Amino acid sequence: MDEPEGPVARECVEGYLFARAPIALLLFRRPPERGRIWVPVSGKVDPSDTGLEPALRREIAEETGLSVAGPLLPLDWHVKFRADNGEIWRLHAYGVEVPRTFVPRLSAEHEAAEWVDPAEARRRLHYEDNRAAVDRLLERLGAAGSRNA
Repeated sequence: MDEPEGPVARECVEGYLFARAPIALLLFRRPPERGRIWVPVSGKVDPSDTGLEPALRREIAEETGLSVAGPLLPLDWHVKFRADNGEIWRLHAYGVEVPRTFVPRLSAEHEAAEWVDPAEARRRLHYEDNRAAVDRLLERLGAAGSRNA
């Protein structure tokens, strides 16, 4: 994917919620008016946020009802993209370990959520950069072979 050139107008975050043994990811489906695509938790960094990680913790709480107190796993990966308004935004990806028993409280941004294995996550995720972030997460977890599971 070719990234747009130019200054970044907005920072964004996304969190790949996962559980171990075996690895599963929690994906969210957007409602029809937002394309009914499967996505991770994501959102813009607000001016009131004190950084990327606090912004992601806020987004996770808003979109799932989960308060994440533990460490986030930076994937040291980001992608620049052109937003609908023409600005260039940069998206930063993190892994977020949560209990497999977690059932999210869905916000208006999503109509469904489902735990899936990594291979199914790669099949469902709409954007190539989401699939690349899943691969990066698996590498970080030492489970690259799980991608073909």
